[in-house]
Amino acid sequence: MSQFSDLLFETRVAAASIKDFLAGGRLRLGVTGLSRSGKTVFITSLVHHLTRAAAAKAAAGAGRKTLLPVFRVAAENRLLSAHLDPQPDDAVPRFAYEEHLSALTGADRHWPQSTRRISELRVTLEYERRGGGLVSSFRSGPSRLDIDIVDYPGEWLLDLPLLGKSYAQWSRETLDAASAAARASIAAEWRGATAMASPLKRASEGTARDLARLFTDYLRAAKTDRFALSTLPPGRFLMPGDLEGSPALTFAPLPVEDGTDFPYGSLAAMMERRYEAYKTHVVRPFFRDHFARLDRQIVLVDALAALNSGPAAVRDLETALADVLTAFRTGRSNLLATIFRPKIDRILFAATKADHLHHTSHDRLEGILRHLTSRAIERAEGVGATIDVIALAAVRATREAMVKHDGASLAAIVGTPIAGERIGDDAFDGVAEGAIFPGELPSDPRHVFRGDALALPEEDADFRFLKFRPPVAALGRDKEPLPLPHIRLDRAMEFLFGDRLV
Repeated sequence: MSQFSDLLFETRVAAASIKDFLAGGRLRLGVTGLSRSGKTVFITSLVHHLTRAAAAKAAAGAGRKTLLPVFRVAAENRLLSAHLDPQPDDAVPRFAYEEHLSALTGADRHWPQSTRRISELRVTLEYERRGGGLVSSFRSGPSRLDIDIVDYPGEWLLDLPLLGKSYAQWSRETLDAASAAARASIAAEWRGATAMASPLKRASEGTARDLARLFTDYLRAAKTDRFALSTLPPGRFLMPGDLEGSPALTFAPLPVEDGTDFPYGSLAAMMERRYEAYKTHVVRPFFRDHFARLDRQIVLVDALAALNSGPAAVRDLETALADVLTAFRTGRSNLLATIFRPKIDRILFAATKADHLHHTSHDRLEGILRHLTSRAIERAEGVGATIDVIALAAVRATREAMVKHDGASLAAIVGTPIAGERIGDDAFDGVAEGAIFPGELPSDPRHVFRGDALALPEEDADFRFLKFRPPVAALGRDKEPLPLPHIRLDRAMEFLFGDRLV
């Protein structure tokens, strides 16, 4: 981008920020996730809880606790209403909230399909203010907050560091990562083909397509449950959309050195040109049009999947979290910064699927992610935002019970496993409930990590968790489904936008 384009973009962002600020309040909330972490379920549950808060409270009855006790505006009975409004960006697909809610609460309840593109949804909250202050004195009219939820794949976030890397640097880092023990077996065919390629000889479209296909196969294999690896840019290779087959997605790393003057028409020159095209036509527009406009961000992390897959997956997750933090345009905002240059000033890292554990391990799961995040923060430079860590389940698919086993009472979780899930030789049919003993995570994260590696031996670190169907939804007085149970969703709400509802 030229300096004039950068200046024009910043001017537009500043103008939009001033308009939002004086109009009464708008907050752009980014929601992303790594490795099937449940962002679609999180957004659906978040919006459903907000829009059905009044009905849920009435159904709970007088004197009953609110479903969102930590979300202060709801706990203090100041949330008057919440409703969906048309989204402001006409060129961005709408988040399919109604379709996803139907999947979760319908008769054949199931988890909704993951979204593979950017989408957006606006929910407007009307509330009673409490207190005053400088910000309130600038605003007039109804007490309302428009929350624009921007849903995008986590792989796109991990692409942002590419903006500061040359083709040679990215190639070196990618080839080095693929040679590690955890990736060597699934990268073998692609690495073999790369070793046979001649970067400085004349380019061949057939060679470029073959290398790109093998490279994509490697990336796809690395994301499976067996490996659960996280650092896999370029993200669009696995979700190409309308770019599938384009030159911008037909490149792969080559063993080349920084500063090399590639011959015109060579394979390396072609790959470098396409890598730069990917940054220009894919990564920069996402940053300019979406990411740079965010105010708050939640990053959902499936830490249990990494623990399931072993030390290599956990170390890879830690690297991904460091890359995530370096991608953010962060900084503590004051009044002028809020008006003239929006910045992401709050980031929440959330370990999802806490309902797969007994509540005694919820804090332990949070502690493990906090440990990973703290190490990532130390490695990331320039991160000045307020950062928090939480273990949650946006939809709680299980309940807890004490079960007798060999004469002893054991803490178990009870739910309906998805058809085909197995324990030993026994398979579940997707209808009957099952009582599962998930085991306990270590009480101290230091018992999991030692230095830069997992300290637990393989047999002790082999956590295995079943996949459960969503719970049966209760109906309100209006015969519409009430919000599904959750774990700490209200705490996430309070951190992400509770301070804007005072």
